[in-house]
Amino acid sequence: MLEPSIQAGPVRLLDHERFWAEHQPWLSQQGYMLRPRYRPGWTPSWVGKSDTFLHYEDSTIPINGHILDAIRESDGEAVVLKLVHQDVHPFEREISLFFSKEPYASHPRNHCVPIYEVLDVPDVETGFILVMPLLRPHDYPRMKSIGESVEFFRQIFEGLQFMHQLHVAHRDCMTLNIMMDPKPTFPRGFHPREMHKNVNFKGRAKHYTRTARPTKYYFIDFGLARKYDPAEGSPREDPIYGGDKSVPEFQYAPGDPILPVDPFPTDIYYLGNMIREEYLEKKVGLQFMEELVRDMVQNDPSKRPTMDEVVKRFDEIMQRIPWWKLRSRLADQDESGAKRFIRTVLHYYRTTGHILTFRSALPTP
Repeated sequence: MLEPSIQAGPVRLLDHERFWAEHQPWLSQQGYMLRPRYRPGWTPSWVGKSDTFLHYEDSTIPINGHILDAIRESDGEAVVLKLVHQDVHPFEREISLFFSKEPYASHPRNHCVPIYEVLDVPDVETGFILVMPLLRPHDYPRMKSIGESVEFFRQIFEGLQFMHQLHVAHRDCMTLNIMMDPKPTFPRGFHPREMHKNVNFKGRAKHYTRTARPTKYYFIDFGLARKYDPAEGSPREDPIYGGDKSVPEFQYAPGDPILPVDPFPTDIYYLGNMIREEYLEKKVGLQFMEELVRDMVQNDPSKRPTMDEVVKRFDEIMQRIPWWKLRSRLADQDESGAKRFIRTVLHYYRTTGHILTFRSALPTP
């Protein structure tokens, strides 16, 4: 028998959920339907049942109160709604839309999350909602081959280069702000909160590998981003902490003066450090990236390569990687012997299928 506190679950909306429940009728008028938990008259579906609330879809709650999923009623597409306050993030709307309009929206090198629509919240001063596609973390599900990781690196280098060439610094391009388009790999969808489950919350979400169904990666969250006028010279900004707190030029001893820095080399550090921490320090077989990443995370920002230089050097690296290396399994450094054996056998059969069906070792969408 479950303890009463465990049986109860989140029977009431949490404070950070109330905005969405209060605005559900208005959002419905705009063409977006929220999950049952946020609709008028909602009662927990698990109350009075004998099993745990964890088995019920309407028990799932968002981690961040300013982001929630919805269904676009016109076509049934799953989307994400992000509540932004203009007075807190004064440039997010402008920069997000900058990359979502032509001539940049359809540019193949644009890896900024597309904005479908902007909704001005009528009763929230300076508040608006960005409507975006539902994405997944870039590494979930995990990449199966070294070629899949190389294609990921290629796309994020290309995307940040594109931004920098248009004089936009992201200023927070760390691991949580790089995501993947799930439509190719999850054609039947998945639950937006419990991503390992299917849309109906009844079983696991079935998916394809990136090699079988190549996907595209996107940068999200332009709350700290800035666009600069190149005529004004190299920009300088006071340090502002994003998700990655390890930026060398942001480290100060007590009493030291805070000096403004060029945000573009900081972007280089963020991307290099993400690859270092999430791939070089956790995966096997990516030694060919070490020298480039080492240069990207140098303590002195002036010694880091520009994104144009990063892309050029990475292109040269890709030319030297043999096909069999790209087909090799991207293994975790800490996996057990049993897990290594099982994954290696599965990878052998999976890769054989990819070769027989002429799937590229570099899954470019």
